[in-house]
Amino acid sequence: MTNLNPIYNLITSTLLEALDGSYPEHGQSFENIIKMLSPAPNLKMGHIAFGCFPLAKNLKKSPAQISQEICEKIKKNDVIEEAQSTGPYINFFISLNALGNRVLAPINSGEFLHLPPQKSERWMVEYSQPNTHKELHVGHMRNLCLGNALVKMAKYVGKDILSVTYPGDVGTHVAKCLWYLKNHCKEQAPTENPGAWLGSIYTKANNLLQDQRGTEFEESNRQELTQILKELHAKSGPFYEQWKTTRQWSIELMQEAYDWADVSFDRWFWESEMDAPSVEYILDLYKQGKLVKDQGAIGMDLSEDKLGFCLLLKSDGTGLYSTKDVELAKIKFEEYGVDRSIYIVDDRQARHFQQVFKVLEKLGFEQSQKCFHLKYAMVELKDGAMSSRKGNIVPLMDLVSMMEEKIKKDYLNKYLESDDWDQEEVNATAQMIANGAIKYGMIRVDNNRKIVFDMNEWLKLDGETGPYLQYVHARIHSLCKKLDYSQSSDLNWDLLESDQEKALALKLLHFNDVMVNSVEKLQTIHVCSYLYELGKLFNSFYAECPIQKAQSEELKKARLSLAHATGLVMKTGLNSLGIPTPLRM
Repeated sequence: MTNLNPIYNLITSTLLEALDGSYPEHGQSFENIIKMLSPAPNLKMGHIAFGCFPLAKNLKKSPAQISQEICEKIKKNDVIEEAQSTGPYINFFISLNALGNRVLAPINSGEFLHLPPQKSERWMVEYSQPNTHKELHVGHMRNLCLGNALVKMAKYVGKDILSVTYPGDVGTHVAKCLWYLKNHCKEQAPTENPGAWLGSIYTKANNLLQDQRGTEFEESNRQELTQILKELHAKSGPFYEQWKTTRQWSIELMQEAYDWADVSFDRWFWESEMDAPSVEYILDLYKQGKLVKDQGAIGMDLSEDKLGFCLLLKSDGTGLYSTKDVELAKIKFEEYGVDRSIYIVDDRQARHFQQVFKVLEKLGFEQSQKCFHLKYAMVELKDGAMSSRKGNIVPLMDLVSMMEEKIKKDYLNKYLESDDWDQEEVNATAQMIANGAIKYGMIRVDNNRKIVFDMNEWLKLDGETGPYLQYVHARIHSLCKKLDYSQSSDLNWDLLESDQEKALALKLLHFNDVMVNSVEKLQTIHVCSYLYELGKLFNSFYAECPIQKAQSEELKKARLSLAHATGLVMKTGLNSLGIPTPLRM
């Protein structure tokens, strides 16, 4: 955290100086001390708190006694106005001038919000694994939004990141779709948006196959589906040619969604790309004696690890998801030099990844210890779970259109009537607000909690929503434009003496720490909570501390600079989550 939080750095140096002088045996490093600092829970008690608990073991004294003795050794300086001992804690009061010159001014100049690249492991984040021949729906957005936010957050803090996607373009779902198109489809594919139409065909295919189970058609259906899969594996035959055409329809639909969400990937892996090579690799491992055969199937016995038998090749010679995931991991490690491989996949696949990672470990891949399955719970509608097979989904691009039209009707069309906005700005702003509503709603809760999608709730301009935070940013931008904000090096920050001003300035101090800690934990919830709290603090400041009608020109400039810094942090934070920031709303 060194150099990310200039105030914490100075407090840490001051604490170490006091500790080294009194307790040379304290055993704590700079890195340890800085991690023990945290925001004080109450501004009246202090601004930054230091808990003395970790020092008690080495010093053989109570945390309260240590706090009292160290506090007596701490000297005031241009940052620390006062240090008070409160039980086991040392509470520091920070100079407003120090906050202004070391935090607010660097935020406004851009220096504070540009973190240096880290010399660290190369991470590969795999997310968004939609299936072709199905339609993207709102449930897919949790994975997409979570992965996109984590990649952008990691890049902000200077991590070496590769983002990849791994769509499923082969498998039974594809075979069902092609089977239906050949045998039962009476309609021509539309020239516009054939990918969405293809998704409806998959639902029809699945329902018909279910209806024909237990009838004279079941066996012939099974044989034809097997034949389709063999043609796709061999990359030849009429079904393979039809697959290439229909697959492209799905890719175009995916790309439309990615373009709308402003998401891009460094590499697109494909399940079909792993198909044949993964089978060859598993057969080679079997010949080397690294795998075993059980009833004609090949795999690895993981019973000693309480993970059962990991099936890697079925008795008919075809592979499974695990087969392809082993091959994909091998490519990630060998071709891309990945040190840490993160898989963002829903929690239903937990055992699958436990088996795959254990197989990689037993095959000798040292990087297997750095493979991590980032789980998340599913998204549901208010009336229950979604399923492409059953057809009870909300197609993503249909949802986007509905949300954008609602935003225009409820909020933006009134600006057209006053000729203040043109249609192009209304359309662009509606898209950004819908984008922010979906993304924030998908990442603001803990990954282990189920999400119930509610369009009306997520679009509110009050409460914990993306549009609320976008509105705070737009409000600050309009304010700074109206009052003609300009950066100044000659500001009296000591004038910001109200509780609202202090609370807001101290909140800005912690932005980079929140970002770094959230990336290390692979969590978005803390960044979302931080921005929501920042928005509430700004609104409290704006209500209680007049800017345009401030008591003096000096105070006006200081408050406007505080507002401007808040707007920059809000924009940076939202952008790090993949959320766009309209300039007005």
